Amino acid sequence: MKNYFKTIVKYSLLFGLFVSSISCENYLDVSDDTLISETEAFENFTKFQGFTEELYQSIPDFTNAYWTNSWNWGEDEIQSSARDFHFVCKIDNGDLWGWQSEYDGWQAGWMNRRGVSTNNDRFGKDLWTLGWAGIRKANIGLANIDQLKDATQEEKDLIKGQLLFFRGWFHFQFMQYFGGLPYIDSVLPSDQALTLPRLTYAECAEKAAADFRLAADLLPVDWDNTTVGKRTLGKNALRINKIMALGYLGKNYLWAGSPLMNKVSTGSATYNIEFCKKAAKAFAELLTNTESGDSKYALLPFANYSDNFYTTGKNWAIPGGSEAIFRGPYFGANGSNWGTSKQYQPSPVLADGDVKFLPTANYVDNYGMANGFPITDITKADAESGYDPTHPWQGRDPRFYNDIVYDGVKCVKGTLPANIESDRYANLFTGGSYRNISTGSRTGYLLYKFIPITANKYDGGYDWGNNLNIHIPWMRLSDIYLMYAESAAVGYNSPTGKDPSYSRTAVDAINVVRDRASVGHVASKFLGSVDSFMNEVRRERAVELAFEGHRFNDLRRWMLFIQSPYTLKKSIEFNRDASFNTANPKTNKVLNIRETVILERNFSEKHYWLPLKNADVNMYLEFQQNPGW
Repeated sequence: MKNYFKTIVKYSLLFGLFVSSISCENYLDVSDDTLISETEAFENFTKFQGFTEELYQSIPDFTNAYWTNSWNWGEDEIQSSARDFHFVCKIDNGDLWGWQSEYDGWQAGWMNRRGVSTNNDRFGKDLWTLGWAGIRKANIGLANIDQLKDATQEEKDLIKGQLLFFRGWFHFQFMQYFGGLPYIDSVLPSDQALTLPRLTYAECAEKAAADFRLAADLLPVDWDNTTVGKRTLGKNALRINKIMALGYLGKNYLWAGSPLMNKVSTGSATYNIEFCKKAAKAFAELLTNTESGDSKYALLPFANYSDNFYTTGKNWAIPGGSEAIFRGPYFGANGSNWGTSKQYQPSPVLADGDVKFLPTANYVDNYGMANGFPITDITKADAESGYDPTHPWQGRDPRFYNDIVYDGVKCVKGTLPANIESDRYANLFTGGSYRNISTGSRTGYLLYKFIPITANKYDGGYDWGNNLNIHIPWMRLSDIYLMYAESAAVGYNSPTGKDPSYSRTAVDAINVVRDRASVGHVASKFLGSVDSFMNEVRRERAVELAFEGHRFNDLRRWMLFIQSPYTLKKSIEFNRDASFNTANPKTNKVLNIRETVILERNFSEKHYWLPLKNADVNMYLEFQQNPGW
């Protein structure tokens, strides 16, 4: 552990955030001061803000941290078999050491790597090194806040609020993967022996909550409405504000109240009701602000749903729009087209490259029917939901058609060589040309949530001139509604439970998200108990937040990660009926539909937490390794 505190000191440089004009000039306008001495850094708002803004440069871009990128580590996604260096492959083998740079020879992971920096290199960002450095930097700033004499009260509040948020945010990111850790809330001397013990998860969560709460009280809902923000009017979208702080205040409490975290804190593998009530209260305050029109945040119309994740032809605009609550800077225009945009299409059929990420068939089963009912068995007809196994693509949740490419979907719009004209439409049936274990689809599906249908080598969709940029937010507004639904239902012991300060019930919040996609409301049969309702809450999170990096932590905190069927990854197998046509693939008939297990993960209790670095836990007795590692 002493090693990474030395790293903290090494990377706590007094530099202002210096973002390239291409990558985020419209979102985070910065001062001209690029190098500030330690004696000058805190004397006025401009210089102190320059010091503070380096923290934004410490946020990893998990979407584009390498040529190809892995961030879905549950049962939701499987990689093609041509390569095995990404962390998801290591998890499939039960090897959770793979998050560490020492076990990642390719340096492809965003959680830890060598050669990190706070410049604009997307390959130079990691969570572990820059996170601890960021905590120290925040503490240095907070320790010197009284040195800020030449500033208004608003300016002082803005600086302090940002620093508190980042201290809480980096701690929260560590806690959710590793459990309770020392909560560093002061500047630690680098020349003294460390004896800080690991706190319980609950103790850490309370400290993070205090930072998020005070940050929310100090920060504005919208920087554009402040005197300071008017200096950079319209360029403040990435700056930390009250909504971001409230979002993470609620998430921190909900995580602390979840079964896994509550078990390690209290011994009870159930929800902590009081933490859930606190989470619901924070989310209620956030949603009251957004629904009243006090903020610029709102759910995007479903017609613009993809703006959450990618943009094309918009002069390198960062995706997210009004729905993205928390995002980091986007490092390097066109960076996604060097690999990320190609990792979802079969090679060599539609794109180059050999690393492909595929949605598992069992995860796609979470996408129910447009009427709101789930699919209980893909091989059996269901009169209640209307699902028909001979027409499995018909009548599905509209988000299924947005996110998933299934058999018969048109994947190329432009000209194809005559000898491969048949590849214009997705040949995802068993034995089809898109099915390739090594570099194609292993599962019978493709994921197109983060790319347009034209992002292939024939339509030129990932060429420079099309300005395709993929950048997934860490938190968006629909997630807030779903977290509120979970925390309110558990906290108030009913699907119609609600925080007293907010008008919507838990089920109302789910239905707000469904209304955006024109999906039927939660059926009354699921409203009889919290347990029944929670099945729909979990399924709704699986669909709405699919492949955005949430599933791994959700399964862990619900204590489902090591249980079957969540340890399985499956493919869908079927034959085309003779009536197959490309005019409307939704209506195509299939034969002999079934699912086949590709792999089963062999997990035990130790796999609920990632292992800490041995070099750190060997530094002193109070900093112990996670159980089983």
